[in-house]
Amino acid sequence: METETATRWLDDAEQCAWRTYLDVQRLLTYQMEKDLQPFGLTFNDYEILVNLSESEGHRMRMSDLATSTLQSKSRLSHQITRMESAGLVTRVNCESDRRGLYAVLTDQGMETMRKVAPFHVASVRKYFIDMLSPEALTSMHASLKPVAEQLRSSRGKI
Repeated sequence: METETATRWLDDAEQCAWRTYLDVQRLLTYQMEKDLQPFGLTFNDYEILVNLSESEGHRMRMSDLATSTLQSKSRLSHQITRMESAGLVTRVNCESDRRGLYAVLTDQGMETMRKVAPFHVASVRKYFIDMLSPEALTSMHASLKPVAEQLRSSRGKI
């Protein structure tokens, strides 16, 4: 027989914090998407370009890129196909594992990153960083870091 556990409902302050976080997350993602549209990019496209531009050789195994961007392998494959058509990335066979593939940033993809990054950073500053004091940013980082660490460590167990 299972033991029933009582639901720990959110109190008013917890509910307010949670809903504000959700609201900010949705609105910020919407704004970042909107600001990338003139460049023909989605937020997911940009995240992939950032991951590849910061990786050694501007390449990542598709499985690692899927993990890094929290996408299923199937969804990432479709995304990479679209980005290949736009000339931003290419797929290359993995020499050490015939079944493995790398996503590789093309010269055009790197040029796109160089062009878009300053605008993206300006948006991040305008809609997030500059809205908070340095102390609030430090406090927010300290508050959210354990949440991120817990979610990262349990990601494989879900």
